[in-house]
Amino acid sequence: MTDTTNIFEALRESHERQRALYGALTNTSGDTPERRDLFDRLKKELAAHAQAEDRHFYIPLMAHDAGIDLSRHAISEHHQIDELVESLEDTEPSSPAWLPLAKKLAEKVEHHLKEEEHRFFQMAGKLLTEKQKTALAADYRADYEEALAATA
Repeated sequence: MTDTTNIFEALRESHERQRALYGALTNTSGDTPERRDLFDRLKKELAAHAQAEDRHFYIPLMAHDAGIDLSRHAISEHHQIDELVESLEDTEPSSPAWLPLAKKLAEKVEHHLKEEEHRFFQMAGKLLTEKQKTALAADYRADYEEALAATA
């Protein structure tokens, strides 16, 4: 059976994993194994998602004039998210500053996900063919799985 998942469905699956992880993470307190595990899982999810998304969603969109500005903006937001992750890595999980930073990360990620789902997906839907949407989903998933496995 052929997988007909399109790129938008593949990206939304990761978006839901991110939401579940940062939702649980921002409800932790203190330096606990649960907090460390959730943060580690969120870091890996964000990194694998961003790498695969940049390669198999944003770079292909940049081939279209209409996709350049939105793609650059989204890639810039990935870098901002990376910087927040680094700030959290540099902060002791027991520190009073840790949870506010985690919440800031969650807010930035949610802003980015909503923007993708409500603005970027609509624009991309007009620029990409159905065949491209399906092929990009397969490429995205393969790259995502490979990136996730590399951090295991």
